[in-house]
Amino acid sequence: MFRFKQFAVRQDRCAMKVGTDGVLVGAWAGVRPTDRYMLDIGTGTGLIALMLAQRSASAWIVGVDVDSVEQARENATASPWADRVTFVQGPVQEFRPAQQFDLIVSNPPFFVDSLLPPDAGRTAARHAVLLPFGELRDAVVRLLAPGGRFAVVLPVAEAERFAELSRGMLAPVRRTEVRTTPRRAAKRALVEFVHAAEAPAAPARSELVIGTGEHEEYTPEYRALTRDFYLKF
Repeated sequence: MFRFKQFAVRQDRCAMKVGTDGVLVGAWAGVRPTDRYMLDIGTGTGLIALMLAQRSASAWIVGVDVDSVEQARENATASPWADRVTFVQGPVQEFRPAQQFDLIVSNPPFFVDSLLPPDAGRTAARHAVLLPFGELRDAVVRLLAPGGRFAVVLPVAEAERFAELSRGMLAPVRRTEVRTTPRRAAKRALVEFVHAAEAPAAPARSELVIGTGEHEEYTPEYRALTRDFYLKF
């Protein structure tokens, strides 16, 4: 079990465990007071959905995943937000809710061209096999409300690939490149998209460094971003 300040995540029956990527995008995604409906694509343990519930006092949050969502439901039931978080099992490509969403967040499969691992669960979770980028883009375009935002975490190269594939349909408005330490190149990009017709001329860009380079020493910026969640902060 992974314990956060206000909730805990059981993960023994999920292929992909709680990791930095999910925490990053769950904390970084822009949550506005007016957002009423939020969607977590590829919810897994339900981590991001629960982070969104903690950050928004009144929003209704849905997590959708092609794999079993029973553990996500278990985690939500044990949280303070059981009445505002629900999960749907099935491919997002076939998800047909009654409303569009003000905020969509995803920590999606992303190793598009890499060698597939032998474990089927990890293959589904980490490779764009069941959810190719083009189908993720189409789902977001269909499910995102006017004025809504889509926040995603991807490796830097894959973020460029997704942005290019989404050109004319979704446009980036905010991008943060993430370094693990000051001396290492950025490995992840946090990107927030809107419908292309609503985008400004250029996205706002920033950088986030997680660690100082010393053992288990974290930067003030990373602590500030995640302190509402991590027990150690």
